[in-house]
Amino acid sequence: MDLRLFARLCHHQRGISHLKPCMKTVHVAVAVIENSVGDFLIAQRANHQHMGGCWEFPGGKVEAGESVFAALQREIREEVALEIKSAQPMLKIPFSYPDKKVLLDVWRVTDFSGVACGCEGQVVQWVSHNHLLHFTFPPANRAILTALHLPQRLLITGAFQTPDDCLQRTQRALEQKKIRAVMLRAHHLSSADFSVLADEMAQLCHAYQAKLLLNAAVDCALGAADGLHLSAQRLMACAERLIPYEKYLGASCHTAQEVQQAVAVGADYITLSPVLPTASHPGQMALGWAELGRLLSECPLPVFALGGVSDEHLSQAAAVGAWGVAGISAWW
Repeated sequence: MDLRLFARLCHHQRGISHLKPCMKTVHVAVAVIENSVGDFLIAQRANHQHMGGCWEFPGGKVEAGESVFAALQREIREEVALEIKSAQPMLKIPFSYPDKKVLLDVWRVTDFSGVACGCEGQVVQWVSHNHLLHFTFPPANRAILTALHLPQRLLITGAFQTPDDCLQRTQRALEQKKIRAVMLRAHHLSSADFSVLADEMAQLCHAYQAKLLLNAAVDCALGAADGLHLSAQRLMACAERLIPYEKYLGASCHTAQEVQQAVAVGADYITLSPVLPTASHPGQMALGWAELGRLLSECPLPVFALGGVSDEHLSQAAAVGAWGVAGISAWW
């Protein structure tokens, strides 16, 4: 994914993502609709509308007393003439523009019927996964675009005896667990040894069409890796984004302050932890799903729930607005 194609959205986002309490939030149901050949349906906003001329995933306001799914069905029927048969929560995106604030309740449509058309005179188009980034979207849609290029399960490497042991464990996860995103975390290695292992890990991951993220310092040479992941301490020491937009920037967060800092420096995604009690941190108090949801209500980025979670928690994570789950023991 080349994030340079919508890097301008990152600049628009900074400084306006924190919700203004005096402004009423507009709750919007958004449908990510994918057809049988893997293309996504987008529509162009009319020039007289807010963010006119931009493209968007179709949807509309949730009316008082209406469920999000009912609103999704109604809006998609009225706007693009499709009947939604089933859909699942994908993520929630709070976002504040200078003149309004919105909560995008994004659902992934898993079954629909009909032929898409612009019922209100708007242009609609089916666009391939990779070509989505060639269209101009409202800044609030940035998280949707990022999420569609990120797998929903993120493996964080755990303890290993030797570099070969790390590579073998990773390969098992790629083959047997179908993991497609790996974070290399190996703070016990020297910079030189880490760099050598990172190159080998990148080659391995890319052979399985998986992404490799390096949990390392900002000045780490990323090489063939797909991105950099900052610890909470390194995140709080950053004043701005210091890596190019063609690479992912992630961060570990545990508090609302750290979430706000991740947004401010232009992170592309974050992990939030610990959601549940973990054996690795027995004395650390878990956030719980309710607190995770509260923190997510202030975060306009894709979030991986981390800490005591695994594949079985994907739907629960999505229900509170997270994009996916991250873990060590579940897949390592």
